[in-house]
Amino acid sequence: MARGEGADSVSSVELLKPALREEAQFREPKKQQKLSVCSKICYAIGGAPYQITGCALGFFLQIYLLDVAQVDPFYASIILFAGRAWDAVTDPLVGFFISKTSWTPFGRLMPWIIFSTPFAIVSYFLVWFVPDVSSGLVVWYLIFYCLFQSLVTCFHVPYSALTMFISTEQSERDSATAYRMTVEVLGTLLGTAIQGQIVGQVDTPCISSKLKMPLGNTSVSLEEVNSTYSTESITDTRKAYMLAAGIIGAIYVFCAVVLSLGVREKRDAGKLFSEKPVSFFQGLKLVMSHGPYIKLIAGFLFTSLAFMLVEGNFALFCTYTLGFRNDFQNILLAIMVSATLTIPFWHWFQTRFGKKTAVYCGISSAIPFLILVAVMKSNIIVTYIVAIASGVSVASAFLLPWSMLPDVIDDFSLQYPESRGHEAIFFSFYVFFTKFASGVSLGVSTLSLDFAGYQTRGCSQPEEVNFTLNMLISAAPVTLILLGLLLFKLYPIDEKRRKENKKALKELRDSDTSSETTSLELASNV
Repeated sequence: MARGEGADSVSSVELLKPALREEAQFREPKKQQKLSVCSKICYAIGGAPYQITGCALGFFLQIYLLDVAQVDPFYASIILFAGRAWDAVTDPLVGFFISKTSWTPFGRLMPWIIFSTPFAIVSYFLVWFVPDVSSGLVVWYLIFYCLFQSLVTCFHVPYSALTMFISTEQSERDSATAYRMTVEVLGTLLGTAIQGQIVGQVDTPCISSKLKMPLGNTSVSLEEVNSTYSTESITDTRKAYMLAAGIIGAIYVFCAVVLSLGVREKRDAGKLFSEKPVSFFQGLKLVMSHGPYIKLIAGFLFTSLAFMLVEGNFALFCTYTLGFRNDFQNILLAIMVSATLTIPFWHWFQTRFGKKTAVYCGISSAIPFLILVAVMKSNIIVTYIVAIASGVSVASAFLLPWSMLPDVIDDFSLQYPESRGHEAIFFSFYVFFTKFASGVSLGVSTLSLDFAGYQTRGCSQPEEVNFTLNMLISAAPVTLILLGLLLFKLYPIDEKRRKENKKALKELRDSDTSSETTSLELASNV
């Protein structure tokens, strides 16, 4: 009987040997596998929805609320602040729930992207819809703006964390990030072009405070004439905003489908080297005490805030301060085209001279153009030249944060190899701080315009409003950029340390793979 059991045991091992050898052979090439160009493109396309919708909201929501939905500036500031603040809060919440998500046949991150998409499309369309109600506009926009921000976060946080799960090779992740940033800037270009060109084709007459009443109708007040004139002339503009929202929604769905079908989430690509999991809150404590991460997000907090201030107020600045009422969408388009074309240059620059050097050169290049915009007279040719030049620095602001975050995660992995599965925390809290700050900036800037005496859909604005817009476009962003660059001096991961981390991680992965292969060989020799 004992002999029979031994024979059965040997037979079982013999049957398992081919599978064990196959698994051992499969593991070794896996770490050498390169991402195909097709995979990188499909991954990159997934970044477009967040940028298309974000660009349309960032450039146009403020002027839409003030001049199309005709929300009072004070309440518009509440909507903008509350929406961005809620958006910021949802990032770490989604990061927490992702960390608790079990692996599925679709992966751990991909289900979030797939199931949030249809609901995000509906809520996005309703943000650009003006309901036929005499009251409740503020509640309407507050609900659907916050709802959309929550749903797009369920798309973007797992998508951002997916960077760490598409390859174990840092060079491949950097390459995929460059593809992604190119498509994302192209997404901002599409968002600007679709929203701007569709809305720009509609003539939206301004309302003059000197509008005369019809002759012989002394019973009608100036306010009533303005109200009637406003309702009749704004209908086509509202339809244009809804058409743009429908087109952008269709692109959102297309990009989500391409991402889900064209990218495979690799379970062990982001694997650290201990099988003992660390809880979310323990991981959060470790992440927030990691010096390089804090210094990185502090620096980009100020520089991102600067660009967001310009983004949120640029349409109003072009319309009222520079007087380019019918040209501002084309000026925005020039900025985005320039940014799209220069992304490859900044990828080459950071590879050749290092990422910290790229930060200093790229972001600081915006300063002279921001100053020039504020001091120059209303000259359309000079404005286009400045817009094209500014696009170069916008490209660096898009690329560099997402290119540097994986370096911080690798550094963290070496210091805390017992912690794993918290890549989403890094991405979600980086976005949390920048979004919360941008919410404060948009709320404060809209409130500042209210205090300055902003006139809804006015043909011109008081001098105080023009001065405020100048400060929001020039002085404040320049100050924030300088503060951000000073903080980057403290960021410790230079090229030398980055290369050392890369070498150490490769050795650890090789050691981990070697030990697993040895275990398989021992099992096969039983």
